[in-house]
Amino acid sequence: MPFRPLSSRDVRWAHAEGEGLEHLHLAATPTGVVARSALIGGQGDRPYGVFYEIELDTAWRVTRFGIETALGQRLALKQEASGRWTGEDGTHRADLDGCIDIDLAGTPFTNTLPIRRLDGRLDEPTELRMLYVPFDTFEPLVDEQRYTELAPGLYRYEAVDGGFSADLPVDRDGLVIDYPTLFRRV
Repeated sequence: MPFRPLSSRDVRWAHAEGEGLEHLHLAATPTGVVARSALIGGQGDRPYGVFYEIELDTAWRVTRFGIETALGQRLALKQEASGRWTGEDGTHRADLDGCIDIDLAGTPFTNTLPIRRLDGRLDEPTELRMLYVPFDTFEPLVDEQRYTELAPGLYRYEAVDGGFSADLPVDRDGLVIDYPTLFRRV
């Protein structure tokens, strides 16, 4: 399914179970897309408030992202070359080499990144090394994930270890409409 060029827009998701809400603002820029979002929710019995900003180039590759909790815990990384990440201090994060896309816990938006970046190339199951950031520790790690386009506007996300999978319907911008058991668009 070819996606349309992105126009600036706002999107909201609610947690499917429990309390939680995300408000995302996407802005098309001459050099790509900037995503800014505020989330409130919880992981287990730990509530969180998180703000994030992701800068993408015109091919939907992450060039920089930063996340911060309402309490001030923070992480910012920059992708200087494809799959090569550095911290704010310029230190190379060799442990994250090979990760092109990111997956931030607590938001369905980061599923859009590989779906848009690989538009038209997910007709076969495609395994990806993702830079995953859990909201409880903010310690990035590598997570192996698989994406497959099942039909126009419908993608399967799978954890390579077999621990989880979900079929994700997306809109004409590649944004998740419903993430079974986790999020729903409001």
